[in-house]
Amino acid sequence: MRPTDLTVAAVVRRDDRYLMVEEKAMGRIVLSQPGGHIESGESPEKALLREVLEETGCTVVCGEMIGVYLWIHPQTRQQFLRIMYAAEFQSCDESLPLDTPVLARHWLTRKELEENPRRMRTPAVLRSIYDYEAGRRESDALITGMLPLANHVDRVMARADLV
Repeated sequence: MRPTDLTVAAVVRRDDRYLMVEEKAMGRIVLSQPGGHIESGESPEKALLREVLEETGCTVVCGEMIGVYLWIHPQTRQQFLRIMYAAEFQSCDESLPLDTPVLARHWLTRKELEENPRRMRTPAVLRSIYDYEAGRRESDALITGMLPLANHVDRVMARADLV
């Protein structure tokens, strides 16, 4: 079995629209929140700020953790563990190139996202938006005591919501 894919992502809301990236993943064009892998020695919050900027050209302030989500790919059985944060939009530099494999940046309403759930990269995309809107926030203590996370994936996974 391949190792668990550990990532962070941001729910960024502005004027009832969510910041999304359109990207090619798993052989299809999908929508997801901006995010990505945590690099060695990097905190989840720092990874989030870097990934949002690289993928969208937008600057955000990292807020509270919404939750930790585990998705298992139905065909490959690859496990994806995503730490999801609420983030506050600050600005966007339209001139910055978007990180590969991002094809475009979009601001979409929840209704627009719900119209085609199969277009979501994983079920965690819509689930984290629902949790965000419901006011769900988790204590950072959930993961702070487990840094570096790469050394504690099993412990983080044990606290994750299966989506």
